[in-house]
Amino acid sequence: MMASRSEEITDLIYVFSKSQYRAKEVTPSVERIEKRYLELFDRDYKYSIIHNTNGDVCGHYPRKIVFLEYESSDNNKESFESTLQISRLQDLVNRSKMARCRGRFVCPVILYNGKHVCRSSTLAGWGELYGRTGYNYIFSGGSDDTFGDAEEVLEDDCAVRNNDSQLFDKVRGSDIKLLKYLSVRYICDLMVENKKVKFGLNVTSSEKVDKAQRYADFTLLSVPYPGCEFFREYKDRDYTAEGLVFNWNQDYVDAPLTIPACFTKNLNINWSEYQSWDLVQQTQNYLKLLLHIINSDDENGLLVHCISGWDRTPLFVSLLRLSLWADGAIHASLEPSEILYLTIAYDWFLFGHMLPDRLSKGEEIFFFCFNFLKHIVCDTFSVIKKQRRKNSQFKDADFTVDDLCQLKETSAPSSLLAEATDPITTGPQAPNGRKGMPLSSHPGHWNRPITSEERTPNVMTEASPLGSFKSSSSSSSNHSDQNVLRTGSTPLAVPGRRPVVEYARSGSSLSTDYGSWQIVSGCGSIHDLPPVPSESPLPFSFQDEGPSGRMCTFVPERQVRLEAVRELFLAAYSSTVGLKSSASSPSGAISGLLEQFARGVGLRGTNAII
Repeated sequence: MMASRSEEITDLIYVFSKSQYRAKEVTPSVERIEKRYLELFDRDYKYSIIHNTNGDVCGHYPRKIVFLEYESSDNNKESFESTLQISRLQDLVNRSKMARCRGRFVCPVILYNGKHVCRSSTLAGWGELYGRTGYNYIFSGGSDDTFGDAEEVLEDDCAVRNNDSQLFDKVRGSDIKLLKYLSVRYICDLMVENKKVKFGLNVTSSEKVDKAQRYADFTLLSVPYPGCEFFREYKDRDYTAEGLVFNWNQDYVDAPLTIPACFTKNLNINWSEYQSWDLVQQTQNYLKLLLHIINSDDENGLLVHCISGWDRTPLFVSLLRLSLWADGAIHASLEPSEILYLTIAYDWFLFGHMLPDRLSKGEEIFFFCFNFLKHIVCDTFSVIKKQRRKNSQFKDADFTVDDLCQLKETSAPSSLLAEATDPITTGPQAPNGRKGMPLSSHPGHWNRPITSEERTPNVMTEASPLGSFKSSSSSSSNHSDQNVLRTGSTPLAVPGRRPVVEYARSGSSLSTDYGSWQIVSGCGSIHDLPPVPSESPLPFSFQDEGPSGRMCTFVPERQVRLEAVRELFLAAYSSTVGLKSSASSPSGAISGLLEQFARGVGLRGTNAII
């Protein structure tokens, strides 16, 4: 099973690297990919299909676009009704497709707490708009009913506006209707330009420079992010993003960073320094912003777009999907290999990312996305902490080791004690300096039975050189900690470990009593060591009583999950596409990645995280 899942991802990347997807050119390989991503969506959601047969709506969108209606398991998929009508949505899509560059309309792709995260391209300019409407008119036999609905523009308005304004009113009016129907309020524009200019002509526009201010009802965020061309420099630096800073003084760069104060004041980020950030810090801060937006509004969704919507847009859509999945907030039943397949197939391949072209130019934004996962493993990117503060009737700072001992002595409910001592549900730093232990807001998350082959040790140690992580195959053990209730993908039980509360009572130094065991998790080489989370998942660490005296700390489940996805990607990418070192640069960084690839490939048969 593990080998087949790894091969499935390898086959997907191979197909992806050889040809760009087009909806009207379907091969048996594409049909298999379509079937698979629909199966994966069906695991956790009730969905409907927006039909794009033969690319009739958009030539480089999936033929079957998934509209997620609500989260649902197999046994209750028909117990709710969607608040949206798929026929109405299909009609709005057909009418609004002309409003955006290359016909890449606003498309919902992620459902989080009932809110839609959408993707698209930017607004089409007059050149593309007139060119495409003329093309449609000629090839439709002299009629084009895309904008046949007279309600789009009032007649008295038409009488006083010129033809350009009338056409923009129609197409952008349809686009706005679609956005409002999907309850999208926030529009995040990744363009570094206000308008894309080619040969002296404005070929695209954007909401932030719409002269008629048609998008005034939306909250517009201008968060300029380098285009795919910049990732040639990433490759030329042997895939090292640290220290790589975009040149903001180029002539075509004219879009400033514009973020409403309601978002900037809560993130503890100095946004005025954005032009000095390297690629790692810029991507981290933008992802924090997007997560904050979708987590701060209980009702309204988000649209993310760049120019064409097939490079920078899938980068952030994919990072959002993986980050939310790592928290158990979406796709709760999918394993690392399955979420990796889903995001590559759906967010990248079937939405038209031109991987063969980008590889030929060395613009490796696709590789950057998944290699970047090592930089978002810590809890500062987690959305669960805020939900727990809001939903839990207890304060995060209410539980310490001493408190747990008292709870035990006073016969506190076992479920409360178990949840409070779960090392996976890590809380934020409490005001008084103590680590909180909040209750899990996703009790059903990954609760299926875990076989011994699937259990993965979530413990890291300083035993290996320079603190690098190694994957260890699971050893069979029938012992378990009776005082801690664990669910889902949790730390492996180790023989001879004494209960946490016993150590707290005795006052002795806490110990795992592991002896000669070395339990570590795989995540990379010495060249690509991810940052250790700033917040320890427990208010204490376990001191090894063996002769080495090594310190062991439980790794948060979020980190384990993201590292598993990254390792799977690196192994599959190395066996299909591979990396090419720049002839003029040192080979240290790339040798580290190749070392990591070799480790990942060698462990695919024994790594039980998959």
